[in-house]
Amino acid sequence: MKIGCVKEIKRHEYRVGMTPDCAAAYKAHGHSVTIQAGAGTEAGFPDEQYKAAGAAIEADAKKIFAESDMIIKVKEPQESEFPLFHEGQILYTYLHLAPDEPQTKALLKAKIIGIAYETMQLADGTLPCLKPMSEIAGRLAIQEGAKYLERPFGGRGVLLSGVPGVPRGKVVILGGGVVGMNAAKIAAGMGADVTILDINANRLAYIDDIFGGKVQTLYSNEANVKACIAEADLVVGAVLIPGAKAPHLVRKEHLKLMKKHSVIVDVAVDQGGCIETTHATTHDNPVYLVDDVVHYCVANMPGAVARTSTLALTGTTLNYGLMIADKGAEAACKASPIIMKGLNVYKGHCTYKDVASAHGLEYMPAEKVI
Repeated sequence: MKIGCVKEIKRHEYRVGMTPDCAAAYKAHGHSVTIQAGAGTEAGFPDEQYKAAGAAIEADAKKIFAESDMIIKVKEPQESEFPLFHEGQILYTYLHLAPDEPQTKALLKAKIIGIAYETMQLADGTLPCLKPMSEIAGRLAIQEGAKYLERPFGGRGVLLSGVPGVPRGKVVILGGGVVGMNAAKIAAGMGADVTILDINANRLAYIDDIFGGKVQTLYSNEANVKACIAEADLVVGAVLIPGAKAPHLVRKEHLKLMKKHSVIVDVAVDQGGCIETTHATTHDNPVYLVDDVVHYCVANMPGAVARTSTLALTGTTLNYGLMIADKGAEAACKASPIIMKGLNVYKGHCTYKDVASAHGLEYMPAEKVI
């Protein structure tokens, strides 16, 4: 199979879909690999390393799209890339289609085979290709939230750890999954007063056990959410429904309950955000104010730590990618329920139920079309 990896063009996206070691692995399996010139430079992987791994280097992204059977990326394709796909081509990347109707329709029109990292799912519900980025985003959420709590950045002027004789900053985390747990680790490690809300009582019990009572746990309902955000200095949105739009746990009218110049970091922004007032921002203009509450809603947070993120991501995507390349998309889906779960669009059909529902499209189960 001819495999192409192009440079990410989303604003301030420095990750790359394939490391030189990945390129060598695909070559060892008998596939040809073409990397766009400079695709890995910002993540610390120069072209020379890809050449040494046996990959071809091509400057023209259009040529790579035209000649590749499979495109491996990190982020969803941008509008300028929509016309570059061809029918039957495999796209293996994060897609986040539920909140993105234009992209969904463009990929359906192109009749590609779109396999999304974020919906690939193990039998126990774990999302193996999303987990490493969720871990990074959760940790970054506290790092960025702490910075934007500083007064020069628009925040309340609160130090999360506090100091002797001064109250610690209050961190409220909505969602006890991978993002929430990693946010809690960093926040608790910094000495903040941390509360996690979740709807799963078993998950709350697990969190309570893991943190040994150092983190407050609460059942997530509207009353508890309102009470917590009213006291919070930093709120982290960490809610995920795989492949679907995130529910709005904090509505616009709730912001009036919050302290002036408190901070929201909505990690769920890729799936539409779990704060109603969320809209995607970029690293060069990451925050905005609504009702005197600072919103940090960067849609590709892990891109800021590109080397760490690339190594973490490709460590999980490579083996599934090799299976897709070795067997072809159809056979790989049939052989692996995990890859089957990742199939979002297939040659003009929407094969992921929550995506179809979000955009009023006909849903066609993957098992019926491949």
